[in-house]
Amino acid sequence: MTTQSALLLAAFLVALLALAYPLGVVLARVGDGGRVPGLGWLGPVERLLYHAAGVDAGKGMGWKGYAIALMIFNTVGALFVYGIQRFQSYLPLNPQAMANVSPDSSFNTAVSFVANTNWQGYSGEQTMSYLTQMLALTCQNFFSAATGIAVAYALIRGFSSRSASSIGNFWVDMTRSTLYVLLPLSLLLSVVLIGQGVIQNFSPYKEVALIDPVSYTLPVKSADGQPVLDAKGVALTETVVARTQTIAMGPAASQEAIKMIGTNGGGFFNANSAHPYENPTPLSNFLQMLAIFLIPAGLCFAFGRMVGDQRQGWAVLAAMTVIFVAATVAIMVAEQQAHPALAPMGVDQTATLTQAGGNMEGKETRFGISASALFAAVTTAASCGAVNGMHDSFTPLGGMVPMVLMQLGEVVFGGVGSGLYGMLVFAIMAVFIAGLMIGRTPEYLGKKIQAYDMKMMSLTILVTPTLVLAGTAIAVLLDVGKVGMANPAAHGFSEVLYAFSSAANNNGSAFAGLSANTPFYNTMLAIAMWFGRFAVIVPVLAIAGSLAAKPRLQANSGTMPTHGPMFIGLLVGVVMLIGVLNYVPALALGPVVEHLQLFTDK
Repeated sequence: MTTQSALLLAAFLVALLALAYPLGVVLARVGDGGRVPGLGWLGPVERLLYHAAGVDAGKGMGWKGYAIALMIFNTVGALFVYGIQRFQSYLPLNPQAMANVSPDSSFNTAVSFVANTNWQGYSGEQTMSYLTQMLALTCQNFFSAATGIAVAYALIRGFSSRSASSIGNFWVDMTRSTLYVLLPLSLLLSVVLIGQGVIQNFSPYKEVALIDPVSYTLPVKSADGQPVLDAKGVALTETVVARTQTIAMGPAASQEAIKMIGTNGGGFFNANSAHPYENPTPLSNFLQMLAIFLIPAGLCFAFGRMVGDQRQGWAVLAAMTVIFVAATVAIMVAEQQAHPALAPMGVDQTATLTQAGGNMEGKETRFGISASALFAAVTTAASCGAVNGMHDSFTPLGGMVPMVLMQLGEVVFGGVGSGLYGMLVFAIMAVFIAGLMIGRTPEYLGKKIQAYDMKMMSLTILVTPTLVLAGTAIAVLLDVGKVGMANPAAHGFSEVLYAFSSAANNNGSAFAGLSANTPFYNTMLAIAMWFGRFAVIVPVLAIAGSLAAKPRLQANSGTMPTHGPMFIGLLVGVVMLIGVLNYVPALALGPVVEHLQLFTDK
């Protein structure tokens, strides 16, 4: 690991801590229903929204009512996004006359954006109109992020309440999270990104002259689209000279901001954050990485404040940071090695004036190996999925680490809200294991952890591995699944495993060698995304309801401290053991085998 990489990682963590701590104060006020510093003038807007929607802001909900409201809201959102795509050719703000999106792709995309996954089996600038990008996709970026924050608030109230039947009001949590957190942060970041060069317009696409014309060959086709053959049956070709290039335009900055702030990850352009109109400079790249982690880190501090013990928030944040730093170092070290498969081809992988040596394949020269590796760790530790490089071109071990970060359940900072409530589920398991070792009823934050809580916790943890492993098995068994694999053997298996890991854990990044825009993958991945999101959320809300109804016990001499180094170590160990053990056989068949094959004599 180079000095440059170490300094970049250190600067990132320092900047994150400096921004997340004050944001935690704001998030705690939002969750408690109090006046938000500096944004009190939005109070009348908040009340107007409740009045327009017929919501009684003072009425709490039990966990079942909360879950029903959440499911209805997100189901309606999915239907809306599906409908916009299916009718986009008839709607305004479509200067390129984009056609209606196919049913299977529309279904996949609707589920993807509602589930905060933003898996994209399509090319944004070639498929979606400006209206679809803004009204359907960008709006769902806000709503899916607010849903995750709302669930985190509900679980925190479960710990902080004393014999209560309510875990909050879903509509209030959604409104306040969007109004006081997501909208202001996204507006601020979008303005900064525009200043860096991210585009924001409604212009038609631009046709510009190339500096150097490009020649390429195309098959000659008849009037009915069939290849024309010569007398020997060989397909005829013709040379075409391209003298112009079409450059896509659009309102990218507004979507880019919430894409990062809300850990959504769906790019306006197909190249995502490797595209210069989405991520033009090293500074914009650094700010985007900070934006991905900002709310997940801030929620840790909000958690400590809301339960009345800030040490608890620090402990959760410390456990996340330990795993993240280890994973980031592993990716950086792996990618800064010369790729064994490229060396025999005569590819120069030594250091240059601007880049350290290593595996530059699939990485932007604007960012280099260190920033690309850090971005890969950030986007897969969080439930984001934005990419500034091609994960499919990483070394086998370098590509395995992002895969493992997703397979942990994306609790290493994780998505907005989902990272915190996922890590708190692991914390419940950690105190349960500790309780078994000392023969004492486990407690966490003064709440006894009993059989019902453990059943819901088990469902929460087991849902995603089931979806990932079963989906991968089905895909590699069926011809319709194997046909999408661009690479054979171990790497092709890794592509499929990565896709289902990404979908079920609501990440959205991909090993893009897999051709996933087919009816089979669009349907299978949509199922994984929907249940990976909501089959986790419902048990978490059930845990929140169960904890809220229990009295909060005072700590005594037999109470296990849950804020010190011992608990942090136990929590890290539980996350790694439970998270990774489910996937060891699958990882052995994919990236581990591929890594070993690189050093096998031919």
